[in-house]
This record gives sequence, structure tokens and C-alpha cells, in this order.
Amino acid sequence: MSARNNKPHEIVERALELSRADGCVVIADEHSTANLRWAGNALTTNGVTRGRSLTVVATVDGKEGTASGVVSRSAVTADDLEPLVRAAEAAARGAGPAEDAQPLVTGVPEAPDFTDAPAETSSAVFADFAPALGEAFARARAGGRELYGFANHELVSTYVGTSTGLRLRHDQPTGTLELNAKSPDRTRSAWAGRSTRDFKDVDPGALDAELAVRLGWAERRVDLPAGRYETLLPPTAVADLLIYQLWSASGRDAAEGRTVFSKPGGGTRVGEKLTDLPLTLRSDPNEPGLESAPFVVAHSSGADQSVFDNGLPVGATEWVSEGELRHLTTTRHTAGLTGLPVAPAGGNLILDGGRDRSLEDMVAATERGLLLTCLWYIREVDPATLLLTGLTRDGVYLVENGQVTGQVNNFRFNESPVDLLGRATEAGRTEKTLPREWSDWFTRAAMPALRVPDFNMSSVSQGV
Repeated sequence: MSARNNKPHEIVERALELSRADGCVVIADEHSTANLRWAGNALTTNGVTRGRSLTVVATVDGKEGTASGVVSRSAVTADDLEPLVRAAEAAARGAGPAEDAQPLVTGVPEAPDFTDAPAETSSAVFADFAPALGEAFARARAGGRELYGFANHELVSTYVGTSTGLRLRHDQPTGTLELNAKSPDRTRSAWAGRSTRDFKDVDPGALDAELAVRLGWAERRVDLPAGRYETLLPPTAVADLLIYQLWSASGRDAAEGRTVFSKPGGGTRVGEKLTDLPLTLRSDPNEPGLESAPFVVAHSSGADQSVFDNGLPVGATEWVSEGELRHLTTTRHTAGLTGLPVAPAGGNLILDGGRDRSLEDMVAATERGLLLTCLWYIREVDPATLLLTGLTRDGVYLVENGQVTGQVNNFRFNESPVDLLGRATEAGRTEKTLPREWSDWFTRAAMPALRVPDFNMSSVSQGV
């Protein structure tokens, strides 16, 4: 195969043909991105990029078990294939038996579009968004605001082929919009973000209007001490906390007594009630507007994924159902170790079961409390309780008698998302949101706002 015929499916087929291992998995990822950036109510840069990465997993059977070797490289052409395949085989031969070894997946129907060209994004994705952004700049300028931010759209076409006959394909669009509004003296700042598949459902004018209101709230400053406050967490903050909870929900780690989901005395907390609210936390690759890969794509093995599971179907999973813990993340290997069902981590996260109330409705029903904008710099303090710490950012507002009456100082918080679910007294309407802290890794989320009666603001922060 010559370099000019570097179609992704042909690259996958050729790599499989070159393999001399007992088993082989090849993953080709075709990336394309388009982006816009702006500052001070004017576009500053835009660009389009394209790239390819290839991962080869070689498995070698031995007397003591099956070993695996994984090698990934970018910008791969036909001439690079044989050295890449040989490197994966050498890595497998040099490794000991893989603890997570399982037979490679079989029996999954071939994707009908496996041989089609990869999907690509371009600047055309901003055809309607860019003019609307320009109008938002004009309104912000007239209103004495400065807008900063960026819009990014990525499209990844993933091709998975295996020596057991799997030929799978998934196209994943990912769009993010982040918008900051600042007062001319830079003393006040507000943020809004959106997740989107195609930029057809985001309105920069509406976001600017929202930010203008928040900058107005910030004209009055109120200093508050650290302490526990009734707090309204917006969907973006709820998403950041519950994504970390999902990342910490390894069935194996729980069964071995290392996490918040471990049962004292042994076993896991599956079956326990985590909250009295009728909340369901779930992942579903077919969720409208949040679609994700319907099969496992694992470029490496870890606590919650295994290269041997590549191509394994991913279905809808309820992690928490009506307040009860139902599933923890497992691979085929860790499911066998723990006795838990196989439950691959999904590519999206949705929290349902709240009331049909907007965040504005929840503010109106608040006698005195805090309204957050977002969280950042989230770090784990204690895995046994999943205690997290982090900072508030871009606006913490005081609510009194159903009205926002000013902006307060930022805080450092110390909270466990599992504990928060148990103490939350109200959940609002579920809506798509952009998790600000984790937006580089996880964007497909839909969450309600949560009311927590005693959110722990552990210290005052000087952050913005």
C-alpha cells in the first residue's frame, strides 16, 4: 500500500495483516479541529488542524498467560506501519502476563461505514455562530463590557479493527464555548460555558446578556467569612463533582476497600441508598445531543478500562437509580474479580430526577444563601470519603429573600460529591452543561442545579 492511499480503514487492515502476534487490536483516530479566539470584543485568532494517531495492541500467549504490548504514534503513514506493529509485538514479548488478559472481543457486527472516509470539521461549523458573536461584541461594547473567550470544535473518527474480525467505527464531535465578560477596570468578571455538537444550539448573544446581569450583581461587594452556607450549585459545578465521582467509582478499588464505595468489613456499597432525592445518575451512548461511542475504545489498560475489551458493546448504565447505588465501573477482568456485572465507563453523564425548576426559580425560593458560578482547581484530599477541595471562580453571589443582592468573595471548599448527594434538599431541571474544570477531558454532561443546605466553604480565597 502506497503512502497516498493512507485511508484509515486501509491503515487498520494493513497493520492487522502485518501482525505476527497471537492477537492484535488496531485503533486509528483521525482528528480535525476548528477554533476561534477573541479578546476585548474582537476576534484574535482562528485555525483548523488535522492529524492522525494509531495504536497497536499486540497479545502474545505464553505458558504463564497472555501478555500485551501497546504502542501509539501520531502522524502515521503506510511506511511507518511495520515498525509500529513490530514495536508492539516486542513490547508484548518483553512483558509478563497481563493481569487483565481476556479473549479478544468477537461477535460484534461490522460498522456499515467502516470503509468510509473520516468525518472532518472545518471553519464552516462557525458559519452561523461567528456573525452572532460579532453582534454580541457590538452589544457588549455599547454596554461597557469586554468579552474574552474561545470556541473549539473537534471531530474524531475512530476505526477499530481486531484479529478476531471486529471492524468498528465511531465519529465523535465535541464542541466547547467559553465566554468571559469583564468590566473595563477588570475588577469584575463573569463566566459562562456551553457544550455542543455543532454550534447550532449556542447563542453568544444570550450568553452575553446573562453575563451582563452577573456583572451588574457584582457592583455591590459583600465580604463573608468561611463557614457552611446554603448554596445553589449550578449544573456546571454539579457536573464537575459527579464526573470526579464517576472516575472514582472503580468496582475493583471499592471491593478492595480503597474508596468511598467500599463497604466496611468487605465488599462494596452497591445496593445502598446514597440520597433520599429520587435522583438517577446514568450514562447512555445514545442520549440525544450527548451521543458517545457505543463500544469500548481503550488505548491503554487501567483501573477502569482494558485493552482486551476493545470493541465490547457499551450500553445504557444507571450508576445511581432513584437514589440507590446500582453499578460501579468494571472491565470484564475486574467484573470477574469482584462478582459485579460488566459496566464500562460511559462517554457521557446525566443526572435525572429533579423538579422542573430553573436555577432562577431556585434562587427565587431562597431566603438566604450563596449562588455559585463554577468550580476550579479540584483536587482529591481523601479517597476513602472522596473528599475533594477546590476553589470557586468568576462570581459567588449572595441571595437574600429570593433576590441576588451582591457578589461575595471567593472560597476554598471541602466537600465529597457522595456526601453532597446525601445532603442535597432539592434538584432542579436537568440541562446540558459544560463541566468547566474537566472540559479538556469530559464535555458530554446534563445536570440539574442542586441546593445544599450546608456547603462547606472552608476558607476565604483571593481567587477571581
